[in-house]
Amino acid sequence: MTTMYLSGAGEGAELDSPDATVTVKVGAEHTGGAYELFEIDAPRGPTVPPHRTPWLVTHYVLHGRMGVFVDGEIHDLGPGASVTIPAGTPHTFTVHTPSVRFLALSTGEAMSRFFRDVHETVPRGTPLEKAAELLGEVVARHGVTLAEWSP
Repeated sequence: MTTMYLSGAGEGAELDSPDATVTVKVGAEHTGGAYELFEIDAPRGPTVPPHRTPWLVTHYVLHGRMGVFVDGEIHDLGPGASVTIPAGTPHTFTVHTPSVRFLALSTGEAMSRFFRDVHETVPRGTPLEKAAELLGEVVARHGVTLAEWSP
């Protein structure tokens, strides 16, 4: 018998980060560690500075518009557009509409471990100045490099 995993609308572990809410739609435990799928809801406002992650990620926009900065170039993405960001490539995003919702597909299980750590380390509603201090410790634990950040 084939094992199947179903994630309905509004379901999945919800993880807070300073610039978005990350919902785990499909975890690595459901794909044999091959990939993970997240739904990201981000309001317009400050986001993290350019950073490098040790995992590949693809963003696919569902609603809203965002500018995605990848390796020195800005790409305007609206509904139906996607971008794939290789591991180790500097990137970040800016929300151009009141909010943006996008899917993030990542290889392996490193991205969910990172966001779970952010969720547990940076309490919801933490002022950005304090979040920046706390995130310094988190990124170091996960091999993420972050540009200097002074919100």
